Amino acid sequence: MRYGLGLIALLATALGGCGGSPAVERAAPTEPPSAEASAPVPDFRLEGWEETDFARHSVPFDEFLSGGPPKDGIPALDAPRFAAAAATTYLEPREPVIELTVAGETRAYPLQILIWHEIVNDELGGVPVAVTFCPLCNTAIAFDRRVEGRTLDFGTTGKLRHSDLVMYDRQSESWWQQFGGEALVGRYTGTRLERLPARIVAWADFARSHPRAGVLTRETGHTRSYGENPYEGYDDVDSPPIFAVPEDDRLPPKERVVYVERGGDSVALPYSVLARERVVRVALGRSELVFRWRGGVASALDAGEIASGRDVGAADVTENGRRVPFSEPFWFALAAFDPDVRIER
Repeated sequence: MRYGLGLIALLATALGGCGGSPAVERAAPTEPPSAEASAPVPDFRLEGWEETDFARHSVPFDEFLSGGPPKDGIPALDAPRFAAAAATTYLEPREPVIELTVAGETRAYPLQILIWHEIVNDELGGVPVAVTFCPLCNTAIAFDRRVEGRTLDFGTTGKLRHSDLVMYDRQSESWWQQFGGEALVGRYTGTRLERLPARIVAWADFARSHPRAGVLTRETGHTRSYGENPYEGYDDVDSPPIFAVPEDDRLPPKERVVYVERGGDSVALPYSVLARERVVRVALGRSELVFRWRGGVASALDAGEIASGRDVGAADVTENGRRVPFSEPFWFALAAFDPDVRIER
């Protein structure tokens, strides 16, 4: 496999975090966890988790793996700073940024920053949001941070599950899966965060469409090699994930797919199909979703410099002209979390 030395070193010393439902759905608890609460609790408290209620959990503890560093070893951004797109000069035209619009306000969160921090706690359009990116699964997902009338702040646990970032909220120290936004351990076990309709676009496209919008700056309070990709070569389509997950050979392990889930139904459209067709209409439940692909977006997980990554393009998904929450994970991750997903070909 073609992983760079930077990735190996980073995983050994600094990596621990990672690496939809309709937008109107509010965070709400699901069924309470099963009787697994009586299972022995590992020594997580010795790792600084004194406040977590380990009596409540919905998955076995042995599904959590250490990614290397401790809690908050990958620091979330809690006081992000922004500059106008028209005044931002550190990004190259094809660089990928997460575009998020809430209540008419739009911002860009460049992956060259998210790849080092994985979580940005922000407020957009008057709504507290968490903008997240797991490099190991290629999942860029935004959430509303409000749960049961309380605003939560998120950090990285240093744990992985199916190679995906496991977050925690600082108010209850519950553990949350980034993929799906569900709490798996602690007070909020069974609660799901509301997904927001974010997408990845090329910087040039964002700047042209939103010249006055805010763009996350490099003034993070941390010293990182912003612009560099510590996962060089990671997204080779046939390469296996670093951490073991259940195998599913319906698609290559790191085929990008466009994934939408709602009401228990889910669908995945391979990037290879969408890039060929450009526009694909897909039925999901009683809805018709329109998937679109646009080229000119660099992979953040290919070359040593993100701006030099190969063109993988980017997707968008709408229903009746309105964007819906979706993600673009690697196939191995989706197959682990949703093995019954329907694949459109």
